[in-house]
Amino acid sequence: MSMRNAVIYQIYPKSFYDSTGSGTGDLRGIIEKVPYITSLGVDMVWFNPFFISPQNDNGYDIADYYNIDPTMGSMADVEELIAALTAEGVGVMFDMVLNHVSIEHEWFQRALAGEQEYQDFFYLRPLQEDGSLPTNWESKFGGKSWSQFGETDLYYLHLYDTTQADLNWHNPRVRQELFKVVNFWADKGVRGFRFDVLNVIGKDTILHDAAPGENDKLLYTDTERVHPWVQELNRETFGSLEGAITVGEMSSTTIKSSVRYTNPANRELDMVFSFHHLKVDYVDGQKWSDTPFRFMELKQLLTDWAVGIQAGGGWQASFFNNHDQPRALNRFGDAGTYRVQSAQMLAAATHLTRGTPYIYMGEEIGMTDPVYESMDDYVDIESHNAYKILCNEGIHPADAFKIITKKSRDNSRTPMQWTSGANAGFTSGKPWLRPTSHDEINVEAEEREGQILPFYRRLVQLRHDMPLIAEGTYEPFAREHESVYAFVREHEGQRLLVLNNFYGTETSLKIPVDFATGSVLLSNYGQTELGETLTLAPYQTLAILASEKTA
Repeated sequence: MSMRNAVIYQIYPKSFYDSTGSGTGDLRGIIEKVPYITSLGVDMVWFNPFFISPQNDNGYDIADYYNIDPTMGSMADVEELIAALTAEGVGVMFDMVLNHVSIEHEWFQRALAGEQEYQDFFYLRPLQEDGSLPTNWESKFGGKSWSQFGETDLYYLHLYDTTQADLNWHNPRVRQELFKVVNFWADKGVRGFRFDVLNVIGKDTILHDAAPGENDKLLYTDTERVHPWVQELNRETFGSLEGAITVGEMSSTTIKSSVRYTNPANRELDMVFSFHHLKVDYVDGQKWSDTPFRFMELKQLLTDWAVGIQAGGGWQASFFNNHDQPRALNRFGDAGTYRVQSAQMLAAATHLTRGTPYIYMGEEIGMTDPVYESMDDYVDIESHNAYKILCNEGIHPADAFKIITKKSRDNSRTPMQWTSGANAGFTSGKPWLRPTSHDEINVEAEEREGQILPFYRRLVQLRHDMPLIAEGTYEPFAREHESVYAFVREHEGQRLLVLNNFYGTETSLKIPVDFATGSVLLSNYGQTELGETLTLAPYQTLAILASEKTA
């Protein structure tokens, strides 16, 4: 397996399968579902964190990197899970949260107790001379990014929740302790590492206010300091690990930076997650807004990143879904009339492009955002904070709630829908987050007579079987078309044209003669007659191999 022909499946453990009736997914539940996971044909499974945590940010506030949250299981369960997947030829990817720790972590508690050695693990600063906070930066979860450090006159930096204290990577001891964490899990058989918000580790030693009108994120995101630290991480941990696959979550990054992160010559990471294409339904860059997605902007971003990363010899993750995003079907497809077709189209756009495709649990059966009635249905702290902020800004509560229904992270965190029975077959107890669409959408139904799950399995197999898809170059096609995202893949004389109609109406376009006389590799509709002018059905995806005589 290489990262180029690999397909990675993401599991949010809290929502995958509950084996105990507690209402929360657990490791034994995942072990029970190993046969389903392997049936997908995927090469590696990325697990969101299940370490000891107070769960203020659903496990991303880690209090102990070396032990398992008892609600999820035990170390023995983790070892059994790794062994079970490895025996099936499926690798294991862990989520490494190395930018911050929970304030319940031993390091922070020892710092609070007055141990200078551990106080140097964090960004602790006094108020400015005018009594204002050390900087005017905003937390990514809303509110200020500084809180008082115990009963002292110092304040600690938390770019995320108040209970997540940022670690000071300038301190060599911090870096060594984090490298120990990665190596501990590598010794357990983990071969994949997803590094959470890795490009915000590069804060300066002297922190400054953002100037009026300046984006404070630019002061600490994607700075030059990140690269040597990631190179050190590579050298000290996974760099010599056979079969390792790494991906960095890169907030607000650039093509240029991402090339540096992923060009093999730099010895940093294998690939990056970037999120610009998932902000095309923001108003003026603001997530908490409600507007239709801008297709031409989406298309431009997908194209620019594919072309730019390729030109620099880098690599990227290909995805529309994950645990922090609303379901792509609701954002970019039609979750009603054309749910099946738009799910298939989005899958093909993800899997047939240049990059390593990721499948987020549930997308392979066409799961959609839940239908909730009030804020009481939501658990996510970011969503509740955003609702309060929106209301405080004068937005009517009903309108604020509508925005939450469109953008909440809980949209993707509802339990995996296994059956049409009670609680979607996820738990015999009360689920921590309520599923709402399982009567129609569930694994059991897809396995019996579905069209989405078999389509995903076909896409996974194509990447394994065809170097053209795994290794081929990317060239944009029909860039000005207002409803079709298209590209050409080429490898050793073979060419593949991929057409994706992002709308629920028919549309036509002209294609070159070598494709017009070629053969259909994949379609989500019945037989398609090829010709120099093609008409695509609503949400149709069509992959055409060029004829050999003209290729």
